[in-house]
Amino acid sequence: MSIATILATLGSLEKLHRSLLRLAYDKTNFIKSGDLELLDQLLKDEQAHLAAIVQLDSQRRRDVAQYLADQGRSVPMNPTIADLLDAAPETDKKNLEEERDRLLHAIHDLKGQNELNQKLTYQSLQFVNLSLDMVRPRLEALNYSKPEINGRLESKEQRTFDSQA
Repeated sequence: MSIATILATLGSLEKLHRSLLRLAYDKTNFIKSGDLELLDQLLKDEQAHLAAIVQLDSQRRRDVAQYLADQGRSVPMNPTIADLLDAAPETDKKNLEEERDRLLHAIHDLKGQNELNQKLTYQSLQFVNLSLDMVRPRLEALNYSKPEINGRLESKEQRTFDSQA
């Protein structure tokens, strides 16, 4: 296994994360505009991206494990790029670090955009719930019962209006 193969896998992972980031920006616009059909299609596209990322990350782990085994090093359960940097020759370390940093930057950007989308979605749900609360009747207003059942005790004071009369 060569470092070039691992670098290519990292590059592909970065491209997929950048593409997922573009989808996250689109998702922000769809949430703001309330276009549910486009949002639904975008969610399907996101799922496809995530499946591809999972597959590429599995490939990256296998490649790193194979490289470490070829170098006669112990292979951890989940080999990382940090493990690879310890075993890689000095000439390849800089390229690996740059590719890793680009991938981490893309992941960080994606995380920030997803947090924004989560907040926007939550606010949209709050607005929907508020609107529903304003439209639908309250249950306690529909139930007629004695005040003692509702936990209120009537005072024994004389009322101005006698409903029994």
